[in-house]
This record gives sequence, C-alpha cells and structure tokens, in this order.
Amino acid sequence: MKSIFKTVAYITIFSIITRALGFIFRIYLSRALGAEALGLYQVSLSVFMVLLTIVSSGMPVVISKLTARYYAQQDKKSEGSLMSTSLLISLITSVVLIAFVLIFKGLFSKIFADDRCYTILLVLLPAIVCSAIYNVFRGAMWGHSNYFCYCITELFEQVARIAICVFLLSFGLTSLSPSISAGLSLTIASVLSAILAMVLYFIYGGKLKKPNNIYKEVLKSSTPITGVRVASSLVQPIIALIIPARLIAAGYTSAQAMSIYGIAIGMTMPLLFIPVTLVGSLSMVLIPDISTAIVKNDAEHINNRISSSILFAIIITFLLIPLYIGAGDNIGLFFYDNLQSGQLLASAAWTMLPFSLLNITSSILNALGLEVKSFVNYLIGSIFIFVCIIFLPAVIGIRALVLGMGLCVTVTSLLNIRMIKKKTNLKLNLFKPIVKLSLIALPTAALTYFVTSLLSNFMPLFFNLAISCSLGAIMFVLLCVMFGIINIQTMFVEVKSYFESKKRKRAN
Repeated sequence: MKSIFKTVAYITIFSIITRALGFIFRIYLSRALGAEALGLYQVSLSVFMVLLTIVSSGMPVVISKLTARYYAQQDKKSEGSLMSTSLLISLITSVVLIAFVLIFKGLFSKIFADDRCYTILLVLLPAIVCSAIYNVFRGAMWGHSNYFCYCITELFEQVARIAICVFLLSFGLTSLSPSISAGLSLTIASVLSAILAMVLYFIYGGKLKKPNNIYKEVLKSSTPITGVRVASSLVQPIIALIIPARLIAAGYTSAQAMSIYGIAIGMTMPLLFIPVTLVGSLSMVLIPDISTAIVKNDAEHINNRISSSILFAIIITFLLIPLYIGAGDNIGLFFYDNLQSGQLLASAAWTMLPFSLLNITSSILNALGLEVKSFVNYLIGSIFIFVCIIFLPAVIGIRALVLGMGLCVTVTSLLNIRMIKKKTNLKLNLFKPIVKLSLIALPTAALTYFVTSLLSNFMPLFFNLAISCSLGAIMFVLLCVMFGIINIQTMFVEVKSYFESKKRKRAN
C-alpha cells in the first residue's frame, strides 16, 4: 500500500496547487471583469460546462481502465486502436454539440436573458473540441499510471489560462469586452493543453492504430459515467431554482433567500469538499490499479485495495469532522467574515463522510465494470434531495439542502458498497470502525470547541484556529492509536523499510 499512497500524495500536491491557482484566478476575475461582465461570463460558462461534461467526463475513465488492461497484457495494437476509436467518438460528439448550439440559436436566446451570453458561448465552443482531444490523451496517461504527465497537463492548462486572460484584460486586445476576453483565454488554453497532451503521449511511446469495433465497449462503459455527471450538472441549476422559491414560500424575502443560498453553496460547500480532494486523488489511482489486477486475476490485491482505500477515506474524513463541529463558527468568520456560514458548516460536517465514500466507491465500481449500477444508484439517491428541498425548507430552512444532499450521497454510497460486496464477495465490516471513529470524534470536537472558545477572548482568529485545530487533530490521532484504528508500529516499519530501500537503490 506504500506505493499507492505515495502516488496519492504526489497527485494531491499537484491538485492543491492547481485548485489554489484557480481560487486566486476567480478572485482576480471578479475584480477585473466587474459584476455585470462576470455575471454574463458565469451564465455562459454554466451552459458550456454542461456541454463539456458530455465530451470529457466518462471517456477518460474508460480509456484509463482499458489502457491499463492492454498495458498489462502488452497489447499495444489494441491500445492504439482504443485511442483512435476514442478520438473519433469524442470528435464526432463535440462536433454534434457545436452544431446543436449553432442550429438552435433561438433556443439558447430564450435560455439566456442577455444576447451577449450567446456570443460568449460561441467563443467558448472551440474549447469543446480541444477538450475532447485533450481528455482522450490524458486518459491514456492515467491508464499508464503516468501521473506526472497527467497532472502537469492540468496545471499547464490552468497557468496558461490565467496568463492569457491577464494579458488580454491588461495589455491585449482592448476592443474585446472583458467577458469575451475571459472566454477566449479558456479556449486558447484548451488548444495549448490539447497540443501538450498529444506531444507527451507520443513522446512516451504512444501510438494510434486503425479504429476497430471496440467503440461498443467504450460507449457502453462511458455513457453511464457521463450520465451521472451530466445529471449532477443539471441538478445544480434545478436546485438553484427550487431552494430560493421554497424559502420565499416559507416566509423569507427574495433577498434573504438568495443570500442564504449563496452562503450555503458559495461558502459552506467548498469547505465540505476538502476531504474529497485527497480521497479523489486515491480514486484516480484506484481505477488503473484495480483494472490491472483484474487482468492478472489477482483477487487478493483487489480486495486489499478496496478495503484499505475505503478505510483510508473514512479516517481522513473523520479527522476533519470534529474540527468543523468544534471550530465551525470561527472557520466561517476567518474565511468569509460570515458567522452563518460557519454555523452551517458545523451542522453539515457529517455529510463529508458520505461524500468521501461516494467518491471512492464510484471509482471502484467503474474499475470493476459496474458503471451502469453506479448510475442507477445515483438516480435512486437523487430522489432524496428533491424530496427534502421541496418539503422541508418551511421547517428547517436552508438546512433542508444540507439534509437532502447528505441523504442523497449516503443512500448512493450504501448502494455502491452493497454492489462492491456482491461483486467481490468482500466483507468490508465498516460498521465497527465508523462507530469507533464517531466516539473518538465526540471528545475531539469538545476539545476543539473548548480551546477555540477560550482563545477567542484574546487571540487573533488565525492563531486561534491554528492552535485549536492542531490540538484537536493531535487528540484524534492519539485516540485512533489507543483504540487500534491506526497501527503506529506498522507505519514505522513501513516508513523505515521505504527509506532503507531508497538507500539501497542509491548505493547500487
């Protein structure tokens, strides 16, 4: 398990850098574009992202899984045919989507309240083709476990987009409106990143062969994954319409409803998704890893990977839950100067566990070839979120959204775990560690709350959070060691053997 977690740490570092740059870039855009131009760009981007999801969500996952299989079999011909077939499918899909946007201009004019949004969307359209190409080659890198190239292309795209946008807005084509400049920067960055992905693929020995009838398997596997992510993309704007309307019906003013919805989605949710960043890195590594083990018929390896990865996701998530519960108010004040976001964060902290489990179990199901089951499970879970946001805002306000999302991912995760156990005959036995970690979380949250409350009287927020959360994390780890959830002796032996192997390699 050492090598996989080393890779996870490696991917996580790249992911944190990329996301941090994206966060800074969003701040820059909000200031450089102004409220009106930013609003136009965001509306156009929301439609563009749905189109992009169709061409770029399911395909990389399937390519990574099949590439790992062919790589393990040393079947370069099939791998080359897979790449050519996937490129053909992706290009046809992207061209059809672009044609749809161009032909049905009247439909999009009705969707957009401002005609300028359609113009911005037209500027963004070439990025759909480039992203389709880009994701095929990145999927191959993923399948070969070439995570350096996989991560560097994503980082390059982010850096290129920022640099081009800053140039266009500050020193470039002043005749363009700011929102069009922002859209053009995304398109140009997509072109450059697609070229880089292609170059890296061929540099590392990749080839293209004549397409074959593998397109049936590619479409069969990628369609359910794409369906889940498109459905998720479509659910968000539907929620954005329902929640404010139901809050207004419950007695909130329009301004209050939009404000509290913005706090929940824009402030609280990003903090709740922090564990998913680390768990997502593990999920990425699992797909080619399990796919290779399936080819080798290594059931023991598959079962060990599944059980240890799910346990890892649970422990990582439980580390943050008591910290959010204990210091939620001050976390909201520190990041957003908003007490309500912190209060909502504390009450919603429990949802991080099912979110992490959903992320890891969905990847496992994809690796096991159960994409359709994963899609069905998601649809079943989604019922709960709509029931909650329609009927409960009058009772519990915006927490209806939190409860709905929590129930949605909980039900989906449980169904996913059931399918994994059925497919692998693996006894996961998750109940006992979850109960132990829940009991450990109680004193950890109490300590964090006590320390942060005590320090609030005479210490700045940054140092308050640094001390209280550090003490809470230390207590959590110590209790995990005491209750046998973390075996410190085993970890010490593994770290020691890792450095000894490094030392031997240098000596040779």
